Formats: sequence, structure tokens, C-alpha cells
Amino acid sequence: MRDYPLNKIRNIGIIAHIDAGKTTVSERVLFYTGISHKIGEVHEGDTVMDWMEQERERGITITAAATTAFWTPSDAEGNVDKKVKINLIDTPGHIDFTIEVKRSLRVLDGAVVVFDGVAGVEPQSETNWRYADDYKVPRLCFINKLDRLGASFDRSFQSILDRLSPNAVKMQIPNGHEDKFIGVVDLLTMTFVQFEGAKGEKVVRSEVPAELKAEAEKERAALIEKIVEHDDSALHDYLEGKEVPVERLKEILRKAVIADKIYPVFCGSALKNKGVQLVLDAVAEYLPSPLDIPASVAVDNEGNEVRIEPRDDAPFAALAFKVATDPYVGQLTFFRVYQGVLTAGSYVYNFTSGQQERIGRIVRLHANQREEIKEIEAGNIAAAVGLKGTKTGDTLCDPEHIVKLRGIEAPEPVISLRIEPKTKADQEKMGLALRKLSDEDPTFRIRSDEETGDTIISGMGELHLDILVDRLKREFSVQANTGQPQVAYKETITTEAQAEGKYIKQSGGRGQYGHVWLKVEPMERGQGYEFVNAIKGGAVPEEFIKPTEKGVQEAMDKGVVAGFPLVDMKVTFYDGSYHEVDSSEIAFKIAGQMALQEASKRAKPVLLEPIMKVEVIVPEKSMGETTGDLASRRGQIISVTDRSAGVNLKVIEARVPLSEMFSYSTTLRSLTEGRGNYTMEFDHYEPTPSNIAQLVIEGKK
Repeated sequence: MRDYPLNKIRNIGIIAHIDAGKTTVSERVLFYTGISHKIGEVHEGDTVMDWMEQERERGITITAAATTAFWTPSDAEGNVDKKVKINLIDTPGHIDFTIEVKRSLRVLDGAVVVFDGVAGVEPQSETNWRYADDYKVPRLCFINKLDRLGASFDRSFQSILDRLSPNAVKMQIPNGHEDKFIGVVDLLTMTFVQFEGAKGEKVVRSEVPAELKAEAEKERAALIEKIVEHDDSALHDYLEGKEVPVERLKEILRKAVIADKIYPVFCGSALKNKGVQLVLDAVAEYLPSPLDIPASVAVDNEGNEVRIEPRDDAPFAALAFKVATDPYVGQLTFFRVYQGVLTAGSYVYNFTSGQQERIGRIVRLHANQREEIKEIEAGNIAAAVGLKGTKTGDTLCDPEHIVKLRGIEAPEPVISLRIEPKTKADQEKMGLALRKLSDEDPTFRIRSDEETGDTIISGMGELHLDILVDRLKREFSVQANTGQPQVAYKETITTEAQAEGKYIKQSGGRGQYGHVWLKVEPMERGQGYEFVNAIKGGAVPEEFIKPTEKGVQEAMDKGVVAGFPLVDMKVTFYDGSYHEVDSSEIAFKIAGQMALQEASKRAKPVLLEPIMKVEVIVPEKSMGETTGDLASRRGQIISVTDRSAGVNLKVIEARVPLSEMFSYSTTLRSLTEGRGNYTMEFDHYEPTPSNIAQLVIEGKK
């Protein structure tokens, strides 16, 4: 039985750059919606949403936490018809955990993007905004921390216009900044809003102060102009000088927000309990319900497109977007129901694995607490306990109506570590624990080095791998030693080349015969790999094409320069021959490997290294030493700008090879007397200078 109608459900995420105050905002949401009776604070390590020990120790979000809350808009005056159910996901801000943001946005209908009122738009803000653009997720903006020294609403708002979208609109203006920040002016209703009570729980509206009236009227006119652009009749009335009613403006604004054409901007200070309730009001009023977003498109077994609509009376279809290991109940699989109803005890079909799985228990999540429920309906988010073969991005559906929803693409890891168990007892446990962690996190990869037998783990950054090794010790009681971080180099070719691969083996009885000619060509950076079957006239039978391609793909895993994977190349299978009796799939697979290796050697192969986009914030007096140090790390300085007026901070944007950035935080601290900080994210691959490449080949770098 559905507890809330679909039009009253909001599936939203809170996304931001690290330290913009996402978790502080989430904790206020839990308090004001009555889910928690005490406000958790990041600096005190008692937050609800950051529940992992590592999160509380470091004061950062590592894993996306989900919860369900209920909200009646603050101006609804007890009107329960306006109450909405909010399924909320608090996501990490650190680039190393970017997959948590990406997979959360895939299943959400809306997002609240939080910005630091001092820093404005920061690098991860841009990355997250791009992800939201990719998934067409409507957004609200909240400029937080207006109580901080150096905060500026106007400057932060301008950075949104300049760096993210010209379609952002001010819904409020603040009354004061820093320690003089006392409330906000709501531009639509032209009221002054203050937050009273011990925790700012009481929303009090009054007249706009005289000193803010002129500015408020000017900003309101700009807001209304931006809104009425999206409705012909309202625009007509506005141009004729008629007053457009506030309720009508809200209706138009809601449609424009859902269509991704306007991004309303709110402001406040979550830490000082100012402004969060008005953001919740906006979530209820402007962000979409599952009914407001376009129907999902899936494909059936025959490859035909199928519309998936949020209806309870249709066949079940859901997307698993996250897998987590819970110490009490085992594996939890988070999923969003796009269609139909799922009941505990029923069976679902996993399109990706091709297996049926039984749903033992369904739970509604509240961070690390669970509430067991009997069924979950379309438009909702929940978790299933005990699914064995389901991973991130898998489609779960009705066994009688098999469909596949769009999955989730995980970025490639850029850094690796050797890891070995300390004792024999740890050896077995380590393999099992690493498998569980890689099931949880698609950006965490494990492989064995065939030459040394070592286990290599790969991830998105030093912090990412540090956290995972820490989790091995704490959650799985596995003691392990790790080596130095290693860069995930790749290889590519720079010219066209052709080569022959011929595998002939006679050993009495039936022999082996495989013969292929391959042509390799370089592709644009980031294009990946393409295999073209250009065999004509049946020179090689169809049955040997796939094995040849498989051999090519296996050979590309180990390049010819230093054994790193080959990328960005087109491989054409254009000729060959076969033997009526001796030819086999394995012979063509080996011949494909031989030809690919030889062709790659002839095509002037080069080593590629990951280049990182680095943003460093330093005091002005430390700028010279910092830029000099970046240059010594083979860094290319892109720009140097001021962080904000009167703060004497410089922002240096640079592109630096990842191999030069290990332990950079220690160097930066000493260069800036502990006042500098930086963010880093993967940007692109480019050829490694020959002297550095030689060190990599010799294993010295």
C-alpha cells in the first residue's frame, strides 16, 4: 500500500565541492524534518550522515548516505496536503570518491548544489555540475557559510553565472555578511525572513528593512523577468505592466526548473541554522517528483525500446546504483524503483548477470540505520539484503518482462598500489575482503601481476586507496603491507602499421593453424579501441573472427613499451588464411595476439601518463615559491587569479603529471606555513617525455 502519492515524492541529492558544508546542511534537514532530535556536527564527529569511523575522524564524506524525511513547507500553515516525502542522498565532495556522486545522480530526480560563500564555485563544483548535466538533473543552489570571514553572496553568485550557467537566478538576498548576517529577503514574497529559537527552528517573516528595499525591488524585477520569459501569457501580462501573482510565478518557475532552464539560488549559513528550511520549501515547490521527469527508456531482450513509467500496476523495473557491506546484515544493494512494486520474498531477474535472485528483505535506509518494509513502490529508493550477484549499474526486473535500463559508467583508476598480507592467516581473508570492496566500488580494481605474483589494487587517488586499506584493517581485520603508489600509465601508437600473426603447431594427430593480418591506426586521445572486420571473400571463416578479436583485446592489456594497457587505436583484421582441419578458435586467438604485438612495435608506440588538473590556493606571499615548485614538477601553469577581495589569497590553476604529485600536500604545507591547500582531479593522458619514459621502463619511476 503506497504511503505517499507519486507527486509528493522528491528524490534529491546534496552535491558540492569538499568543505562547502553538504553534511552540515544534511544534518539540519534531518533535524528540521524531525528525523533526528539532535543536530550532529562535522567538527564534533557526531553526524548521522557521516557515520563511518573514517568519515568522522577526517571530517569528510566518503560514501553516499541515504535517508528518508518528510517536510511540510514552512509557509503551508499546517496544510498537510503540501507535505512531501524526501528521499535524500548526501554525497562526498572529494574527487577520489566521485563515483558516489555519479551513481547517485543517475537515480535522482533533483539536486541541491551547495557552495562555500567565501570560495564560490570550486573545481569539484564544476565536475559535479557536469555530471548533473549529463543525467539532466534539475538543480537548486544554496550559497552556504555567509557567516564566514570574507563571505560574499554577490561574488559567489557571479561565479555560478560565469563558471556554471547564465540561467542561475537569485531567489533571496542576504541581510548582512560574516558576523552581521542575520537573515534573508525572500524576493518572490518580498518578506524578510529570520530564524529564531535555539536551533533556528522558527521561521519568522516580517517587512523588508528600509535599507534593503531598493536593492530587493531591483533584484525582484530581474527575477520576475527571468521567470516570465518561460510563459507567453505571463510575459504578455508583465510587458503590459500587470502584476503576475506569486502563485502563478511559482508554477512557471517550477516548470522551468524541471525543464533544466532555470537554477534558483538561495543563501544562508547551515552552521548558524539560517536558511535551510527555505531550501526544503524550494525542494518541495520546485524540484520534480517522479511523475515530472521524462519516462526512462529501456531495451528488452530483442533490443526493442520500452518506455518505463512510474506506475505501480506495471511490471517491476529497478536500477541497482550502489552496493555496500553492512557488518550486521551482510550485503546491501541500493536500488531505485522506476516501475512496478517489489515485495519481500519475490524473485527478480538481473539482466546483466542473467540470473534470478530472491529478495529476502527490503529495508528503508536512514544512514547506517535500517527500517524493514514489506514492499517498495515505483518512484522510491530502498535497499535489498543478501543479493549475491548484483553490482552497481545492474537492472533488476520482473522475470516475465525482461528489460535493461541505462547503466552507470565508472571512470578509470589512475593510481595503483602493491598490497600483500602480513601473515598467512591474512592471505585468505584479504582476497575475500578485496573482492567485497571492489563489488562496492566500481572505481576500485584488483589484479595480479603475472610476473611477480603480487596483488595490485587501483583507485582514483592516494586518499581513495588509503581509506580502502584502512577499511581492510577495521572492517575485515586484515593486516596488510602496501608498497609505493604507482601511476596507471597507458600506451598508444603514433603511426599506422601492419603485421602478420601465424600460429602453426604440429604435434602428431590434429595440428593447430591460425593466420591473420592486422592493420593498426592511432585514434584520438580518449577514443578507446575499435576492432574492424574487413575480411573479404571468406579468406577467414566467420567463426574465427571473434576469437581473433579476443586475442587482440588480451594482447592490448599488456603493451609493448613497458607492459601497460594499449589504448586509442583502431585494429583492422583485413586478411589471413585457414586450414580445413587444423584451424581452431584458440589458434586464431594466439595468432591475433602475435599480430597485434608485432604491429604495435612497428607503429612507433609511446607511453602515456595521466595529467591532473590541479587548483592550489595559497597566501599571496607564498605564490612565487608555489608556482616554482609546480614548474619543477613539470607543471604547466594555466592561470593565477585572486580568491576574493581583501583576503590576499591566490588561486593557481595548473596541469601537472600525476607521477610528480605524490606527497604534494606535505610540500605545500611547508611552502605556505600550513595555510595552502589544493584539489586535484584527472584531466587527460598525454605522451610521457622520453627521459621519464625510460625511467618508467627501467622500473625506477
